[in-house]
Amino acid sequence: MENESLDTNKEETKEAQQSAAPEESGKQEDWKSPVKSLVNDLLDIAESVIVSVFVVVLVFAFILRPVTVDGSSMNPTLYDKDRVLMVELFYHPQRGDVVIVDGTEAHLFSDPEQTQVVEKKGIGINLIKRVIAVAGDQLDIDFTAGTVTLNGVVQKEDYINMLTTRNDGAFTYPLTVPEGYIFVMGDNRNASTDSRSTLVGLVPEDAVIGHAVYRFARDEKLRSTWAEQFSVID
Repeated sequence: MENESLDTNKEETKEAQQSAAPEESGKQEDWKSPVKSLVNDLLDIAESVIVSVFVVVLVFAFILRPVTVDGSSMNPTLYDKDRVLMVELFYHPQRGDVVIVDGTEAHLFSDPEQTQVVEKKGIGINLIKRVIAVAGDQLDIDFTAGTVTLNGVVQKEDYINMLTTRNDGAFTYPLTVPEGYIFVMGDNRNASTDSRSTLVGLVPEDAVIGHAVYRFARDEKLRSTWAEQFSVID
């Protein structure tokens, strides 16, 4: 009888342990589930952040690039120390665009008829200017009246600081812009070294570094409100 009692107790103890095991296991699963979920959420967030940073790096490395304006040649459109975003990828210069160009070389005509282009040493710095004429355009500048005529039409230049009365002697006018080149000028016409100068001359299209599209910073002394530092460049 005693053996039977002992066996019964052993069986009851075994059953109690077996019944307790699933309950304990369930508690462990209940504890692990939210932790696992939190870890997965954190991993998803980290992945999103990494992808976002990678995309931003790609955008600023190959599509948009910040540029700081140096000087007053583009007043009143842009002022000294303005910060702008420049588009580099797949850009082709168009009339009226504000562009950044490589001024390492100057390109001038070598003949009186102004048909043959020669390369000379340029101003040696990058310049930010406005595209006035592109390949095939006939450009005339009347330095007495201060007017710019493009393909027979006097231009209405609302963006300039003053009339174009300074002639730096690079060309005689009218001239026809050769294939593969553009003619650029600063908006601050009489305080700008640009295509009118022998230090710049015609700008090859492949010397255009990018298109300035958006201003995102301006000295607080030049703006009355915080929002005025942001503007599309046109």
